[in-house]
Amino acid sequence: MTTTMPRPSGGPGPYGVAGAGSLGGPGGGANLADILERVLDKGVVIAGDIRINLLDIELLTIKIRLLVASVDKAREMGIDWWEHDPALSSGARRAELDAAERRDGGRDAAELAAENERLRDRLAALERRAEDRTERRAEPSSEESEEER
Repeated sequence: MTTTMPRPSGGPGPYGVAGAGSLGGPGGGANLADILERVLDKGVVIAGDIRINLLDIELLTIKIRLLVASVDKAREMGIDWWEHDPALSSGARRAELDAAERRDGGRDAAELAAENERLRDRLAALERRAEDRTERRAEPSSEESEEER
């Protein structure tokens, strides 16, 4: 069993700084680490609006909402957008790749390359057929050439 002795006021706080255990207490001022710890633990919301008007006509409104909190606190509040953003989360990136693979039918690069080659061959055959038809239309028939003589 571990017991902790009460720290005398003004003694070193959790970060080795005198008075760091109590914000603004009698033993000294708060240090940055304590302030940051409290802000992240509780969370801070900063809100503001910027409005630009011309002759009482609102031209532009910018609403700013800033939340500073720890990841755990944000999750408690139901905020977890970073977990679903592929740029920020490897899990979301994997999910996006899996979804793309399902859209492609789960085919790998070799299968896609083979399909690409088949489509190119088919396109070349269609172009040859169209070219042959165009040439046949351009050639005068043998009956027409006899009538001209």
